[in-house]
Amino acid sequence: MSDLLFGLDTFGDIPEDDEGRPVSDAAAIRQVVEEAVLADELGVDAIALGEHHRPEYAISTPETVLAGIAARTSRIRLGSGVTVLSSDDPVRVFQRFATVDALSNGRAEVILGRGSFTESFPLFGYDLADYDALFEEKLQLFVQLLDEKPVTWSGTTRAALDNADVYPKTESGRLTTWVGVGGTPQSVVRTAYYGLPLMLAIIGGSPDRFSSYVDLYRRAAEQFGTIAHPVGMHSPGFIADTDEEAKELFYPRYKVVRDRIGALRGWPPVRREEFDAEVAQGSMYVGSPETVARRIAGAVQQLGVGRFDLIYTAGSLPISARLRAVELYGSKVIPMVRDLLAE
Repeated sequence: MSDLLFGLDTFGDIPEDDEGRPVSDAAAIRQVVEEAVLADELGVDAIALGEHHRPEYAISTPETVLAGIAARTSRIRLGSGVTVLSSDDPVRVFQRFATVDALSNGRAEVILGRGSFTESFPLFGYDLADYDALFEEKLQLFVQLLDEKPVTWSGTTRAALDNADVYPKTESGRLTTWVGVGGTPQSVVRTAYYGLPLMLAIIGGSPDRFSSYVDLYRRAAEQFGTIAHPVGMHSPGFIADTDEEAKELFYPRYKVVRDRIGALRGWPPVRREEFDAEVAQGSMYVGSPETVARRIAGAVQQLGVGRFDLIYTAGSLPISARLRAVELYGSKVIPMVRDLLAE
């Protein structure tokens, strides 16, 4: 699988400095840029930035940060992970990412999704009761915009368009666009219907439980007569020099964020035993380069995906530890995974 791609994902978590103090939102954003520059130098294929509107995360406009990264990198692909299309305007999303594409010489990709949080809906004046209609209609419009021709469209969620042309155009004539899916069959089928690449968000449990979604995507694309692109997956994890160091750095900070979110959603506090089981057998890739490489290689083989993205930040992980994780991922984990798969 020499064409397998490897990416890094982050939501712009607020890290700690060397004295253990949380940095400002501005410093957290600049830190992500530095990590992306390092990933580019190490040969990592892609970086994806999530969109959130919560105090734990500094990035609310991924494409703005990606534009800054574009100016300092030369080869790494620059994507969102995800752009919450339901509470945004498809025309503006296309324009912003087409601009990043221009600044990066064609390296931009947008990953569209519903998002795992709902703060953007009241923030931008959308009704959660329209959750399904917002995404369905806006995705339909966005797919038309990808042809980069005048668009005529009408729906219930935004003003109609009559032979409207949208600028800037991309130099390639097509903006790379994925759909991020958390695990509903309907979302998988819809992605296949539009002929877009599928990015699976696998954040818990054994990754092989998603194999049915990969199969469904391919079967649906065949039935619709669309393209079944190589499927991507992204999962959380963290890399340090040893398994013990990785767990001890990652777990307490992960628990803080996980329990805070869980309290809003009615989940019980996470226990260390659950975390250890997830690291050993589930979809959390935490450990030394050797451990993480073996786990990634196993997941890639199980699902037959063409891209693996590691969500490498969690809560207040120190800046130095984050940089070390990026370094180990690019210099050790990726080569090890390629070697394991070649065997």
